[in-house]
Amino acid sequence: MKDLKYYIIGSVVLLVFYVMAQFNKPKEIDWTETLSNNDTIPFGTYVAYKQINDIFPGADVVTKREPVYNVLNGSSYKNATYIIISNTANLNKQDYDKLTTFVKNGNDVFIAATSFGPYFNKELKVQTQIIFNSDDAVRISFVSKDLSTTQYAIEKNCTHNYFIRFDTTKAIVLGQNERHLSNYIKFAMGKGNLYLNANPLMFSNYSILQEQGAAYSATALSFVKNRSNVIWDEYYSRGREEVNNDMRVFLKNPGLRWAFNIAFFSLIAFVLYQMKRRQRIIPVIEPLTNTTVEFANVVGQVYYEQRNNGNIAPKKISYFLEHLRAQYNIRTNVLDDEFTQLLAQKSGTDLALVRELTGQIIVLRSSKSISDSELIALNQNIESFYKQSS
Repeated sequence: MKDLKYYIIGSVVLLVFYVMAQFNKPKEIDWTETLSNNDTIPFGTYVAYKQINDIFPGADVVTKREPVYNVLNGSSYKNATYIIISNTANLNKQDYDKLTTFVKNGNDVFIAATSFGPYFNKELKVQTQIIFNSDDAVRISFVSKDLSTTQYAIEKNCTHNYFIRFDTTKAIVLGQNERHLSNYIKFAMGKGNLYLNANPLMFSNYSILQEQGAAYSATALSFVKNRSNVIWDEYYSRGREEVNNDMRVFLKNPGLRWAFNIAFFSLIAFVLYQMKRRQRIIPVIEPLTNTTVEFANVVGQVYYEQRNNGNIAPKKISYFLEHLRAQYNIRTNVLDDEFTQLLAQKSGTDLALVRELTGQIIVLRSSKSISDSELIALNQNIESFYKQSS
């Protein structure tokens, strides 16, 4: 017994030392390129976000985690700057159109990314590339005469990206690397400007906490003229905002997640074991008959015999419009050409079908009497819409 006692004590002491060693072990540096203003890891943008008012004094800064279209649709921003810092700024057509309209109205957009997606390539011929086989920091600078003498070099591939293609008839080069390859360009659009930078890591914590990196980021952003309002994007680095709840604390922490899983599966095992031992015989209960189909047949027969098309058509139209509001989050109070275009885009349905269906709804809503053929045509088009959009 004494030997067993000493063995248990020794095991407990070793276990305590092991747990303390694991707890105090230095954490490995996380080099993930999140470029999120919520991350203090090297390649987050926590420092840049906290210092944005130093570059834009007095500016009203708001953070958005929605696509560009959602942020700018229906907005009335003036003298504003939209800042996107992300590995990939992949805007779709609707986002790109809203963004360029925002710029043409007198606002500015600053995007730092390693890839700008197909629509920037299509409209502005923008493509990027990275300098491979170079472990050393690539020196970069601005092309302005007053700034060209200063060069910036940050390791960890922070300065290795550049533009291999862009519309030279529209773009103005603001920065380049030591090989005279452009990495910072500007497009004048209407009353505003679009700034594109190919080195987003120059705006990360790792870069800004170095003297050269801090100087470069401040100088690059100083080209932006509109300083009253700043929209800081987090959608293209973090995605949509998640719903916060207590369970996320358990699921994000490895130790708590293991503890939760062990407790959860232990509880399931206990319930199953106890159920096997104590569960009484469950009597067989005949299921209730389903009268839903019978009821639907009776109601349908009544409508068919009465030929009350003036009652059926408004109900079908109301159910269909409610489906559009719930499924695609669009307004149905005004059925104009803008509504038709938006519905066709969001549902992926043929534009001709949407226009025909919208026209039918407008006509039938104002009709005092509705024929069988009009009701059948409406029903066929609604069914076709459901099939195409599914």
